[in-house]
Amino acid sequence: MIVRRSRGALLAASILAVPVALSPMLATPAAAQWTVFDPTNYVQNVLTAARELQQINNQIQQIENQTQSLVNQARNLASMPYSLVSTITSQIQRTEQLISQAQRIAYSVSSIDQAFTQNYGAINLNLSQQQMIAQAQQRWQTSVSGLQDAMRMQATVVGNITTNRATVTTLGASSQSATGALQAAQVNNQLLVQISQQLSDLIALEAANGRARALIDAAKATNQNQGATQLSTFLTPGVGYQPGNVQMFHGN
Repeated sequence: MIVRRSRGALLAASILAVPVALSPMLATPAAAQWTVFDPTNYVQNVLTAARELQQINNQIQQIENQTQSLVNQARNLASMPYSLVSTITSQIQRTEQLISQAQRIAYSVSSIDQAFTQNYGAINLNLSQQQMIAQAQQRWQTSVSGLQDAMRMQATVVGNITTNRATVTTLGASSQSATGALQAAQVNNQLLVQISQQLSDLIALEAANGRARALIDAAKATNQNQGATQLSTFLTPGVGYQPGNVQMFHGN
């Protein structure tokens, strides 16, 4: 059986079918999400991230600088692992000991004045010949002791040369390898102490040599003066030598 529809029925059926056919197309824009790219916002975000990264780098650099400063301070405060001051001081003490052991006439103003008053002053004519000879021998022995003291001082100074050379070599190497200001200052201070010790040796040596020469000259001058005085006294008539007749042979 064939059913025939009128044009009105077909038109009505078409109108009713349109919403059903168009409904998927109308629902698509409402359900989809589109991503929108904003170049200005992107550039701003990149600049912000770059500034934050630069701040982090600056903080890291500050930490490194502070760390290096602490390391430098530790080096500047680092002390030398050894000290040669005691060795140098012992050399000075040996020189002082030799000075204090000076024989007969010590390095003292009072003892020198006393010795010259007794043995190197005016000639006492009331002394006997044996007493004058004993004084002359004492003066000469004092001169010999002064020479011995000077030679002992010379031997000590020469013996210190080897120790001084080793000390200077060690301090020179320490100066080259000093890690901080404190070590460099300690090296310089010990070098100054070393120089002071050497100057003390030179002064002591010069004093010993001068003392020996002074004692020899004083002994010579006093002995010559004593001899001349004795000779003059002996040749003075009426005081020393009395001329007279001497019979050499007895007659039969």
